This record gives sequence, C-alpha cells and structure tokens, in this order.
Amino acid sequence: MNYLRQFARKPMGMIGAAMLLVVVAAAIFAPLIAPYDPYARVRAAPDQILAPPSPQHILGTDDAGKDVFSQLLYGARVSLLVGFTASLVSMVIGSAVGLVAGYYGGKVDTVLMRVVDFLLVIPYLPLVLVIIAVWGRGLWKIIFVIAILGWTFTARLVRAQTLSVKQRQYILRARAIGASNPRIILRHVLPQVMPLIVAQTVLDISATILAEASLSFLGLGDPTLVSWGNMLNFAFERAISRQAWWFLLPPGFAILWVSLALILIGTSLEEIVNPRIRSHHLFDARRMVALVLPVPPRPVNPPEPVKEDA
Repeated sequence: MNYLRQFARKPMGMIGAAMLLVVVAAAIFAPLIAPYDPYARVRAAPDQILAPPSPQHILGTDDAGKDVFSQLLYGARVSLLVGFTASLVSMVIGSAVGLVAGYYGGKVDTVLMRVVDFLLVIPYLPLVLVIIAVWGRGLWKIIFVIAILGWTFTARLVRAQTLSVKQRQYILRARAIGASNPRIILRHVLPQVMPLIVAQTVLDISATILAEASLSFLGLGDPTLVSWGNMLNFAFERAISRQAWWFLLPPGFAILWVSLALILIGTSLEEIVNPRIRSHHLFDARRMVALVLPVPPRPVNPPEPVKEDA
C-alpha cells in the first residue's frame, strides 16, 4: 500500500496508467465498441477499397474493404496478450535465475551468469527471426520464443539486488536459527526484490509489444489474427503507394501510445523502488543551491556605545 500511495503522487506515472487503462478497456470491450467485424469485408466496391475516413468508417477502410477502426480495437487484444503473457513468463524465469545465482553464489552463480552472458551477446531480434522462420508462425510460438529469450536482463538485475539483500542482518539471523535456503529466498529475499522485479516487468512489456509488432511487420506474425504489426505490414505493402495514411498511422500511433504509457509507469515505479534514484530526487532546488553556493558570512553587529554617567 505504501508503494501505491507513492505512485499516486507521481504525475507521470498516473498519466501513463490512464493511457494504458484506455487501451486495456478498448481491448476488453472491443466486441461492444467495434462497429464491424474486423475479419469481414464490409465494402467490396472498387471505389470503397482504401476509402478515406468517413462517418460510416471513422478510420477508413483497408485494401480489402475492412474497417480499420474495428481492426485497431481487436489488434489491441493480440498485442496486449503477447506483451503481458511473454513478460510474465520472462519475469518468472529471470527472477528465479537471479535469485538462485545471487543467493548461492560460487559455481552456481558462475554457470548461470555465463548462460546469461551467452544469450546477451547474441542479437535478440535476429535470433527471434531465425527461430520463428524455422519453427513456423503462430501466436503462442511467438509468445514462447520472446519469453524464453527475454529474461536475461531481469536475471542480472535480480542477481545484483539479491547479492545486496543476502548480506543484511535478518538474513544472517535466519540462517543462524536453522532456516532452510528455499525458505529464506521465498520469505525474506524475494519480498525485498519484488518491487524492483515489478518495475522491470512493466518496462519489459513495452519491449515485448515492440518485438511482436516487429515480427508481424516483417511477415512472421500470425496471419490469421489481426494485430497492430500485421496492420503495419499490410499498410506498407499495399497502402503507401496510394497514400492511404489512415491505414498506416493508427496502428503505429497505437504502438507508440502503449509504449509511452508503459515507459511512464515503469520509470515512476523505478524511482520509487530504486534507492539511488529516490535519494537523487530528495535534493530540491534550495538544498542544491546551498550545497553549491558559499554561505555568506553573517554580519557582525557593532558594539553599542557605552553611555557615560552624567
């Protein structure tokens, strides 16, 4: 609850939460909001394909005569599903690896961190492209590949924090009274690391949504589903030559909207849970001026003259 109260005092974080809530609500209530079926052709006449925005189609139609606004709403479902699911799986894997490596140390730490280093030196997006191209396209395949390859930075972050937490007095006392290592990790270390994990996961969701959009844009997404990346792919292939901006800009703006919202939320959470960032913001302007500028000497009052007795 203390973290929630601190987050409520972050204007940028609240703006990001409101922006994300709009997209989540649009994705949940898409069947009620969307005026047309996103997979059905609603305009088949030649002059109604790639039609500009109108009262019947507020964002126009695509090259197949489908309503762009309806596709945008349903595409939010796919993008958010991939972002949240893959990020949660990555959080679990990265947190487990980081906790075990940081707590046990020694050979366990060395082996796990070498695996992390090996995955970090391989370019992320090209590796995902190769795996999806060989394995085949599909929504859950994309989620699995992104989750399996996206946990390395979380693992290093959690390991660094665990190395600091395990040296605290209450951890040493828990060992002294005979508490098992799994109990210490789950009951004492994990609660101290969890706020940092949550902040990092929020930032990872943005990167995951961009990764899915990149795969779909390159033609490796699920062709049977409407997603923002697939919309961009079709728009670049078929709409740019006809300058159909209403088919290209909405999915790009939607990706930018969600990414910005998650970055604002994640940055605000990081300021709350990261002691270094939080201590940095404790210095207001007056304290900084007092540290930089020299303090002027206080004036010395001259002694009052002594009055002589008449």
